[in-house]
Amino acid sequence: MQEKNGLKLFIKKVTILIAIAALGGITLVLAIVLAVANRKLYVYEDPRIDIVEDMLPHANCGACGYPGCKPFAEALTKGETNPGKCTVSSEAGIDQIANYLGLTAEREDKKVARLACAGGSNVARKRAKYEGIKSCQAASLISGGGKGCFWGCLGFGDCETVCDFDAISMDQHGLPVVDEDKCTACGDCVEVCPKDLFSLQYQKHQLLVACKNLEVGDEILEECEVACTACGKCAMDAPKGMINIESNLAVIDYSNYTNSQVPIERCPTGAIVWQDNGFMLRGTSHKSIIRKESRPLGSS
Repeated sequence: MQEKNGLKLFIKKVTILIAIAALGGITLVLAIVLAVANRKLYVYEDPRIDIVEDMLPHANCGACGYPGCKPFAEALTKGETNPGKCTVSSEAGIDQIANYLGLTAEREDKKVARLACAGGSNVARKRAKYEGIKSCQAASLISGGGKGCFWGCLGFGDCETVCDFDAISMDQHGLPVVDEDKCTACGDCVEVCPKDLFSLQYQKHQLLVACKNLEVGDEILEECEVACTACGKCAMDAPKGMINIESNLAVIDYSNYTNSQVPIERCPTGAIVWQDNGFMLRGTSHKSIIRKESRPLGSS
């Protein structure tokens, strides 16, 4: 009986040892496979990338042309771009990155968001009262939003909402005002505007057609007192080729641009303006707008 029990115990011990050996063997094989895979599949990452990323503002706004700060940091370490492309970083921050990477801190001409509409509630008429979600995108789906000028700003502030840098605020007449000191040219306002009224422009380009109306003639003035009527006076007064009338609207060719206030002087409606950090300055020939309240709703 004792011999039988001893045999059973021996077999049990041998079984346990075999199991342990098998597990050890499998573990060893897996470790070898992982080690080989790690060596074969290893992708080197420049340790400077994380350091440079930490120097960036982590806004991930995309204004630099890259989808986020990490891809921008990767491009910087490869020498594919320059620190000045980051419009959110301070001057000191740009210099810090440039010094660390041994690059030249090339400064980019600042770009800002500009609004091609001056039709606030005091000068532009609404033909219908919109009731619904307070959103330009939602309102635009209902007969264009109810504004007399189909191309005009609806004033619900989607652009203000999406701006992560508090660079856009709505004025008393329901028009967005861009604080150009805060604007980083990220383009979020450009994307969200259902009327395609925002564009990114070089700040040094101060001349702007603040209108997108495509109707010809003075009839549009019944809907908006500051609309472009395609009279062509700005094109005649501007340096040759700088302003053209296209689809019944004055269009500035910024590739042929001269920074001059002359084109605004004879504009009869003040549709072409001189931008000064969000303020629209007009010439002397347009009718002064003194109305502070909203234009009445209706068809007259």
